[in-house]
Order: sequence, then structure tokens, then C-alpha cells
Amino acid sequence: MSGKIEREIENLRELIREHDHKYYVLAEPSISDEEYDKLLKQLEKLEAENPQLITPDSPTQRVGKDLTKNFNPVTHKIPMLSLANTYSEYELLDFDRRVREGIPKAQKIEYVVELKIDGASVSLNYVNGLLKTAATRGDGTVGEEITVNVKTIKSIPLKLKNINSLKDRFKDIEVRGEIYMNIADFEKLNKEREKNGEKLFANPRNSSAGTLKLQDPRIVAKRPLNIFLYSLISTEDKLESQFKNLEILKNLGFRVNPETILCKNIEEVIEACKKLESKRDSLEYEVDGAVIKVNSIDQQNILGSIAKSPRWAVAYKFKAKQAFTYLNKITWQVGRTGAITPVAELEPVFLAGSTISRATLHNYDEIKRKDIREGDKVVIEKGGDVIPKIVSVILSERGPKSKEAKPPTKCPVCNSPIFKPEEEVAYYCENSECSAQIKGRIEHFASRGAMDIEGLGEALINLFVELGYLTTYDQIYDLKNKRAELIKIERLGEKSIDNLLEAIEESKKQPFAKVLFALGIRYVGSGAAKKLADHFMSIDELMKASEEDISKIHEIGPSISKSLIKFFSDKHNLKIVQRLKEHGLNLMSVKKQNMQTQFTGKTFVLTGTLLNFSREEAEEKISNFGGKTTSSVSKNTDYVIAGENAGSKLTKAQALGVKIINENTFVKMLEEAEIK
Repeated sequence: MSGKIEREIENLRELIREHDHKYYVLAEPSISDEEYDKLLKQLEKLEAENPQLITPDSPTQRVGKDLTKNFNPVTHKIPMLSLANTYSEYELLDFDRRVREGIPKAQKIEYVVELKIDGASVSLNYVNGLLKTAATRGDGTVGEEITVNVKTIKSIPLKLKNINSLKDRFKDIEVRGEIYMNIADFEKLNKEREKNGEKLFANPRNSSAGTLKLQDPRIVAKRPLNIFLYSLISTEDKLESQFKNLEILKNLGFRVNPETILCKNIEEVIEACKKLESKRDSLEYEVDGAVIKVNSIDQQNILGSIAKSPRWAVAYKFKAKQAFTYLNKITWQVGRTGAITPVAELEPVFLAGSTISRATLHNYDEIKRKDIREGDKVVIEKGGDVIPKIVSVILSERGPKSKEAKPPTKCPVCNSPIFKPEEEVAYYCENSECSAQIKGRIEHFASRGAMDIEGLGEALINLFVELGYLTTYDQIYDLKNKRAELIKIERLGEKSIDNLLEAIEESKKQPFAKVLFALGIRYVGSGAAKKLADHFMSIDELMKASEEDISKIHEIGPSISKSLIKFFSDKHNLKIVQRLKEHGLNLMSVKKQNMQTQFTGKTFVLTGTLLNFSREEAEEKISNFGGKTTSSVSKNTDYVIAGENAGSKLTKAQALGVKIINENTFVKMLEEAEIK
């Protein structure tokens, strides 16, 4: 009897998988929603009666109930490289020239042109035909595991099609694609969020990426995510070409974009790019360009990669989308430093995936330069398809009601006096207790690059400031004492407040450099904060330092040193720092005690491009193990780390007899230091 039930369950699963494939991948449904729901309920009933027969690849197991507290790191089999961009036919021809120079002359070169989907990149690992892990791109080498959330997307198979007919092929593969939302689905989602009083998503790409990092897969399942797969990777199988790989992906049950063109030469590539760009506005989803790839996998391997991009592929960026609309009013907003910047309030217009109602005007000089006035008809575009900006004014349609904008004479938020430094274009509010500045400082403090307090975003900060719970960022750590009041606030509740308080406590683990950056000291970015933290080792030593002491640090200039002295001369700031100490934040760097490594006391110089590290990351690694980096080679240099396209520093090191190491040797040194 159990064998019969097992067969019935597996037959039902296969039938549901086939209908999922027809509906979500092929867009060719063959049964009604009601009939599909009956099949799924029948399967759920049989599995509930026979729980020992439930398998991870069953259609009933797509949506888990457990929350994902941590997104564990996943190392990609092969780095997920970013693409170099081209913007013209000339640059495409130059790409073709470089490809032909890298390939033996007798070989023929074909290209594949694909649409560049504007979404969130994902990597999927299938072992023995079953989905094992899904990961974000991350830094290209290590991503974050999002398997539970990705399983909710029905266009992604939990079990591959036709895998048994392929004998021993594709037993362990990695496939890559772009998760996205259709424009219509995105607009519907935003309307629902607006109705519920929730913050609207900026564009389909942000909403897709944000959804993939939600802790509750049940919420993810309700979001209209989709996917196009574009890459097949296998270290065990011989792969011939990108075009054939796309056919293999389709055969395995994946959704592949149909707008893919095989080209015999670069002239056909240019025509293909024009053709795809002409289709841009008729597509159901957002694209920002085309991707051109050398078709032959052997030729791809010959060409290899440089830094963080392959030599065998390039992106061709479509022209920025533009739209016409009217500038209703110019308003002024106040940032965390007190800088007052103009904003264009526009007649809402849909552009590149989102409805635009505001655009940056940068500063008053920009308004004068472009002669932008209230009431003007203007051309707007998204810079890099992200930030809306006014390109120009349609002067021929300027009417008598157009009105010149004047800079404010008082702060638009707190009505305090404003001032304009002679050497700057910006105007500033003099009142450091201005609510807009308070909100901006707290938002910066809680941001991902600083204290990384998950859940404490702009909307919640605005609410807490307006209700009087927060006037300075140190008070974030007092919120736990107000839990009883906070859980009574409409739309918050016990669960969301407890998650927030937990994230606030977790933020106390952030290193000194992150805390220093979070303080929001003018000119002190994340890189400068790291250098200062490594040099002074504690907030107390930094506060005692003179302007001259600070300026002696490599790449720390007078603007930063003056700003630090001014910040720590303010009694109000000193009180905040003291309260952060009392709350237990890391205001001191931790040195590994008694640890001697090959880096200890050594001076390194970096030249060229490293594949696995940014310049900043490599410097941080060296610093963590007791070494230091400088920008120039001298007889006192111990090691020069030479990446790809190393320049004059390598030549000088050779002349001085300085030890030169490549990236592989550097990685081995790091591994040995880690073991110690």
C-alpha cells in the first residue's frame, strides 16, 4: 500500500511541476487556477497523512515557516564578475579589437547579445538535479545565502527537468540569473504599500533586491518575483558555447530570455544592440542595456579576466531614458550637516521603472546655470538609470507664470539663520538642533556602512524624532527602556520592536572604525575613519591629538584634521561620545596580542589591479596582521604586491631590488597569518 501511495505522491509532484513550468516559465498554462489548486491540495493532504514521504523538492515545500535570522556566507565556485561598460559603437569596435588580439588569428569569433535585465543577480547551485543553495552576488567572491527565499519563486525549479536523460552530466552545476519584477507587478505592489501606509519602493530593482533579504519567506512568496537565467557553470562537464548553454538551461527547465541574438561579427552585434534598444519601451520589465559575450567557451577561457570583469564580455549601456514634465515648485531640504539643497517638485511622470515626482537640483549655482524656474517645462532623466535629474529647460515653452527661484534666507525647517561659506556653493543651517539635521545624523549613524541597525530606517527615525524619543543618536541605545511605550505605537507592535531592540544591541559589536564613521564628522568617510582608528587605536587618543598629529597620517589632509578638532571641541559632542562609551560601543581598536606574522612591521605597496580584493580591502588585511601600506616605493619598502596591469611602481621596485609578490602569494600569506 505504501508503495502505491508513494507513486501517487510522486506522480502528483511531477504533474504540478509540469504545470508550474508551463505557467511560470513558458507562459502557456494548460489548466485553470482552480484545477491547479485542487492538485496542490490533494498533494498536501497525502503528504500530511504520510509525513515520512515529504521531500525538499516537493512543490509543497516552496514556502518555509521559519524566519531567516542570518544570511550565511556562500563562496561562489567562480567569482561573479561585474562587466565593463560601453556607450558607443566606437567602444564596441574597440572591445572587438581587444578580443581579436587575444585569440589566435585563424579562429573565427562569434558573439551572443543578450538583454541586460535590471534586477538582482543570483547564483543557484544544483546537485544531482536538486536545488541545494541560492546566493546573492555579494562582493563577487562571497555572497549571502538566500535559499529559503528563492525557493518561493515558482519560475525557479526545485528539481531540474530531463536530468535523468542526461546520464552523468550536470550532476553539480551553478546557474546564474537576474531576479526582477515586471513593471506592472511593481506598480501594483507599490499601490498596495501606499494603501497600507508603507514606504514605497523606488524602482523594481530595489524592490527585488530588498525582497530577497526579507527574514520571512511567507512575505517573499507574496511578492511577484521572476527570473531570467543567463549563465551555466560546470567544472565537471565540457561546455561548448554560450548560445548552446542557454539551450541547455531551457532544456533543464529554466526560464531564459527569448531576446537573445547570435552574431557572426561585431557589425551584427552593433545592429543587434540597436534592435534591442528599439524594443526597450515595449518590454514588460526594465532593462538598462545589452550584454555582449564571446560565444565560444574555449575562447572565453583563453581571454580570461582582468580585475573584476571578464575580457570576453562587455555591457552596452542604452541611452538614459528621458521624459518631459513640469516643475511645479522648488523646495529646500536640510541634510545632517546642515547643508540646504534645492529639490524640484515635479508633475509626476513615469520614467525607467518608477514614477518621478522629485529631482535633485544639487545647488543654487546649478539652478542659475541651467536657468531653471518654477512653472517651466523640463527634460528629466535618471543618471545611471537611478537618480532623477533635470537635464534642461524647454525655453520655447516658457510662459509668463514662470518664476525665478531665490535661495532661502532662513532654514526651511527650523527658521534659524543660515550662512554660506565663501569657498562653497552650499548654504547651511546654523542650528545643530534642527530636526532635519537630527534625523539625518541618526539615519547616517544607523545606516548599513556605519552601525548597521537593521529596521531603523528613515520612516521609523522620523517617527521617533517627531514623538520625542530621539534627539541625538546615542539615545538609540536608551530605546530598550521605553519598550512598553513603543509597542503601543500603531503599526509597530511587540514583535517588530523586539526585533529592532535586538538589532540595536547587535550593533554594539561594530568595530571602532565603523563607530567613528557613524559619528558623522564632516569629511570623515569610511576610509578615513579606518585610517584614523588604525593609527590612534582609541577615541581617547584621537581626541587628545593635535591638528598636526592628525595631518601626519597618510592621506589625511587639513580638511579632515580641522573638522576633527572642531567636532571634539564641542562639549555637546563630547557628552554624546561619553554616553556611547557608557552604552558599551567599541571606541577602541583591538590588536591581536603577541601575534607575529609575515606582515608584522612590514611595509607594503600595492600596484595594478587585484582580482579578489579592492585596494581598500587589501590595505585592511595588511593592517589587521600588523603591516602597513604606503603609496610609493622606496628602499624601505618590504614588499610590492603586483596585480594585473602593474605600472611604474613595479618598474621602480625591480630597479631597487624590492621583493615583488603576486596576488596568489599574498593570499597564501594571509592564510598563514589566519592560522596563527
